Amino acid sequence: MAKLFFGMNLSLDGYVDHQEFAPTPMLFRHFTEEVQGLTGSVYGRRMYEVMRYWDEDRPEWTPEYRDFARAWRRQPKWVVSRSLKSAGPNATLIEGGIEAAIRGLKDRLSGEIQVAGPKLAGSLTDLGLIDEYRLYFRPVVLGRGKPFFAGASPTLRLVASDRIGEDAVRLTCVPT
Repeated sequence: MAKLFFGMNLSLDGYVDHQEFAPTPMLFRHFTEEVQGLTGSVYGRRMYEVMRYWDEDRPEWTPEYRDFARAWRRQPKWVVSRSLKSAGPNATLIEGGIEAAIRGLKDRLSGEIQVAGPKLAGSLTDLGLIDEYRLYFRPVVLGRGKPFFAGASPTLRLVASDRIGEDAVRLTCVPT
């Protein structure tokens, strides 16, 4: 059975915004290694459209960006959307029945499946489908934006804390 987790880079005041602050090189390397080991990722439409950036190589990319792009392209992706009519390479569209579709993925696959995006994670939290939360705190205060927990806040238990690089701390929590 696969484990479904939601993890993102967030500010000290709980917001996620990849436009406002990017991961440090060490944290980016950590995310690349994480993606390399995933069984796949589940995306909402908006986050999937943001991540499509990695579908085509760009001349300005560093070797680290190319490594991430290769890992991202290789993994299976499931995209939850009512408005998209198709999904890109190595991606499957989930148009309805999100609970049954995600339960089916968890039941038939092994390893880890990442949930990408706070809105989708909020919906899956409400359905009791997320097994673990990984909060990557950075010493940034945004004061606005999308909150990491977009829906009802789950009751959590801290199971691990790790420092990643010079300025990131990952808290790993599970629902109680």
